[in-house]
Amino acid sequence: MSLDMLSNLPFAAIGIWGLRWLRWLDRAHEEALDAAPVQQPGSHLPVNALDCAWMFFAGLILTALGSAFYHLQPDSVRLAADRVGMAVAFAGLIGFATCERVSARAGWPAAWFTLIGGLLAAAVGHETGNALPWALVQFGGMALIVLLSFARPTSGAVGLRLGWVIFFYALAKLFELADHAIFEATRHLISGHSLKHLTAALAALPVLHALQTIGRRTLRHNPGAVTVTA
Repeated sequence: MSLDMLSNLPFAAIGIWGLRWLRWLDRAHEEALDAAPVQQPGSHLPVNALDCAWMFFAGLILTALGSAFYHLQPDSVRLAADRVGMAVAFAGLIGFATCERVSARAGWPAAWFTLIGGLLAAAVGHETGNALPWALVQFGGMALIVLLSFARPTSGAVGLRLGWVIFFYALAKLFELADHAIFEATRHLISGHSLKHLTAALAALPVLHALQTIGRRTLRHNPGAVTVTA
């Protein structure tokens, strides 16, 4: 099994970890409602942002599966499957960032708009071999993330650190561009493509950190909430 396949494991690991946090947040919030039907100020969950987070972490797992499937025997069908997982994760990320920097109401539509665009781009790439639509979704989406990073967080923002997302994404792209050079420099031990997978997975950590921030707020309003065992 090649490193290009194994290097997808961090996507799956962080995706599962994130989904566990989301499940715990749902349970803790339900316990808080049972204990105090009238919610205190600051105890409301950012539901739209969390919906986008569900999409993001599920997309990470799909990305791991799709990328491993593609690298097992690359072809156009498997490439499309690889891109579908990335489209789901990317849509969730853009939706979450929109909730943080524009408004909670705008986040979910932004996620679905990005998802539809990503799926159409993957389909066009499969049918015609034209990678331009996918490039527009990928780089246009990241350009939007960069623009959102300059916007002031909304009043209900949990503090998604977009600067770190951008940093790890840019570093992953540099590793991808230096794929062959890194492969030769390491005497065929590891490729830039494998390092790209590992670094891109790190871009998910700021989203996970944002969930942990929400979790700490939940515990403050409901100290008896069940804890997460990672």
